[in-house]
Amino acid sequence: MFSRPRRAPEELRSHRYLGKDDLRSFGHRSRQKQAGFATDEFAGKPVIGILNTWNDLISCHAHFRQRAEDIKRGVWQAGGFPVEIPVMGLSETFMKPTSMYYRNFLAMEAEEVLRTYPIDAAVLMVGCDKTTPALLMGALSANVPSIVMPGGPMNRTAWRGEPLASGSDVWKFWAERGAGRLSCEAWCQLEDHIAASPGHCMTMGTASTMTAIAEVLGMALPGSSSLPATHSGHARMASATGRQAVELAWQNVLPRDILTRDAFENAIVTLMAIGGSTNAIVHLTAMAGRAEIPLTLEDFDRISQCTPVLANLRPTGQYVMADFFDAGGLQALLYQIRDLLKLDAATIAGTSLRENLGDGQIFNHDVIRLRSNPVCSTGSLAVLRGNLCPDGAVIKPAAAEQDLLKHRGPAAVFRDYPDLKARIDDPALGLTKDHVIVLQNAGPLGAPGIPEWGMLPIPKYLLQQGVRDMVRISDARMSGTSYGACVLHVSPESWVGGPLAFVEDGDIISLDVAGRLLTLEISEEEMQQRRSRWTQPEPRFSRGYGKLYFDQTTQAHEGCDFRFLHSDGSTDAEPSIY
Repeated sequence: MFSRPRRAPEELRSHRYLGKDDLRSFGHRSRQKQAGFATDEFAGKPVIGILNTWNDLISCHAHFRQRAEDIKRGVWQAGGFPVEIPVMGLSETFMKPTSMYYRNFLAMEAEEVLRTYPIDAAVLMVGCDKTTPALLMGALSANVPSIVMPGGPMNRTAWRGEPLASGSDVWKFWAERGAGRLSCEAWCQLEDHIAASPGHCMTMGTASTMTAIAEVLGMALPGSSSLPATHSGHARMASATGRQAVELAWQNVLPRDILTRDAFENAIVTLMAIGGSTNAIVHLTAMAGRAEIPLTLEDFDRISQCTPVLANLRPTGQYVMADFFDAGGLQALLYQIRDLLKLDAATIAGTSLRENLGDGQIFNHDVIRLRSNPVCSTGSLAVLRGNLCPDGAVIKPAAAEQDLLKHRGPAAVFRDYPDLKARIDDPALGLTKDHVIVLQNAGPLGAPGIPEWGMLPIPKYLLQQGVRDMVRISDARMSGTSYGACVLHVSPESWVGGPLAFVEDGDIISLDVAGRLLTLEISEEEMQQRRSRWTQPEPRFSRGYGKLYFDQTTQAHEGCDFRFLHSDGSTDAEPSIY
């Protein structure tokens, strides 16, 4: 598919650093020799930057040290010169208030690394949730040839004879503990089993969703996103990724050549068919903004209403990612919905999406369903509008109790997350299963960082009564491993004076997912009176990254990106090396 002529060595970006007969190039070559490399190991070869998001606090990437070596092997085999460049790892587990707060930070770092160093093509080592959109956003802005190496999901695991799913089962068993049905001793035993190997969550959470999206966008090798992290094929895939990076450098295939409107439409179709994470809406919107491709919430809702859910994967379904891989993986699923895809879309493999799908064999028709037997016929995700969310909100109907998708009940309001934690289990609140739990000030600026707080806890006394789902509304996100009738990403957020800020205890809220409506049942006059009494909170930060974040971050329906990093149709000039 790459029709452009192969570049000569003198046309490589790295030639300006390493190939000229001048003082600056002398210095660059001498430093390469200082590192132990002979001239013929790097001269006239594409320099392949390996952006490695490994660190000791991102256990999902524990295998990335070895995978970097596997990538290097592939680069050497193809006649390139590999250079490993550590970049910020975004740990879902340990970064506070949330790794999402730093997604744009990593995107900036990636962009500047690619722009400033003598890199002809890059391998983006991604896995844990925010690393995938962050590195793709940076690569799009720098527009240097790039390819994604998905980190892969962790191994299957079980406890007391029952299969486990990281994330999803944490919420399930925590509810059981809250209900008094799981002992402290058992909870501690579960801790030893829930994450049994390197790799990201083995559910169709945000990590697996985003790496699947990277593949269907055309930025990763065919089949690469389904491979488990510890499978021997994963190391082979990493080497193949390194080899392909060298080819991308010679052909000068740019991210913006691949990430077209058709590619983003394919990504949304895939998101719906895999029953993917609500977080992908925010990330895809931000990525499209970097590519100067407008995406709206209506694009997601339109495609959701005509796309079946075929991946029977938790949290929507029953299985985990290793089962998905054994059943045929992403390519087998996409083959089933090929009529919904733009099959002529180009990919970094040098082939079209049509060619990448192969014969689409499915080896387990319960894990990957046929169109005639979907997990859900449509409606993996839904976009809501109404006076409570004028700029939109999202819900995952496939992961909620179906009788809650049309609901009307009184609000129980919590002003922020500490208030929620302090009061949610207080029996004096008198909450029933019909109440609507509302969390304010949990959005992009209010938290800050729009954390994964949106699967709001159900009071322990209701858990003890057998309640496992309630309508819950916030301007937060929720983990892709989460489930329930949770309305998320309410926009504009309460911190900036969105209507969510004006909800009071006892207000009646109605949810109608089929009608795509979320309504606060008060008059417009009452809404205006409450707005007039509202006071804008004081900014939290006066300096550093926090101030930049508060000054520049957009709302959820706009992708939560920095305003000044959205594309204006150009890329900044290459830095001078003289």
